[in-house]
Amino acid sequence: MSTLAVILVATAAGSALSLALAAVLALSARPSWVPVLVSYAIGALLGASLLEVLPEAVKMGGDIEVVGQALLGGILLFFLLEKLVLWRHCHEEVCEAHGGHSHTHGHGHDHGRSGLMITVGDTFHNFVDGIIIAGAFLVDFRLGVVTALAIIAHEIPQEIGDFLILLHSGYTRTQALLLNFATGVATLAGALVGYFALSSMQDWLPALLGLAGASMLYVALSDLIPGLHKRANIGATVQQMVLIGLGVGTVALVGHFIGHDH
Repeated sequence: MSTLAVILVATAAGSALSLALAAVLALSARPSWVPVLVSYAIGALLGASLLEVLPEAVKMGGDIEVVGQALLGGILLFFLLEKLVLWRHCHEEVCEAHGGHSHTHGHGHDHGRSGLMITVGDTFHNFVDGIIIAGAFLVDFRLGVVTALAIIAHEIPQEIGDFLILLHSGYTRTQALLLNFATGVATLAGALVGYFALSSMQDWLPALLGLAGASMLYVALSDLIPGLHKRANIGATVQQMVLIGLGVGTVALVGHFIGHDH
């Protein structure tokens, strides 16, 4: 199987899996599962970034300063993007999509505006995810698998959140599914762009991996972890720590069993 075929299969399978699981969970209305998925996703993102992606970037580039600069630049870039497009989550304080926080009556009162914002933001984010997956596979097969796994892990709770926001925003279930599917296609587009652009620009790969590591760290630390603090009791904290550990452990096990394919 060629590298391009592997990239496309991993990207398509990841998008389909996260969309299918998100649809099942969102439609079966089991919101209690979302915190569990989020805790696991945090572990997978932290593990992928700190155990695989960033060490590989340093190994490739041989210059830890370049990777550090890419990491710093990436964190600032993602902060700015989040401010500009509200591309990740619809936060209660600012989002009219959440019925309880609205100043108007009834559902669909924002005429789908928050749903549209979420869709635009996620399309861009998924496009970047596709580039990151392609870049990781171009460096090393194992790194590609681990990166794809981490991205799938955080896509599932994100897709569920987006799905519920779209429903609250006045979209039907079919429209919400189609919009989520459309944003998933952006991952494939990003993977194609990443493969053809990056294979001719190998020197850019360490910096791209630095950005990929920044993306994973930013999503885990800025977007997902604050939500866990809303459940501060001992039982919830132990559950969260165990699930984060499982996420990290999954990445470590995948990395260990696949082995390097240089």
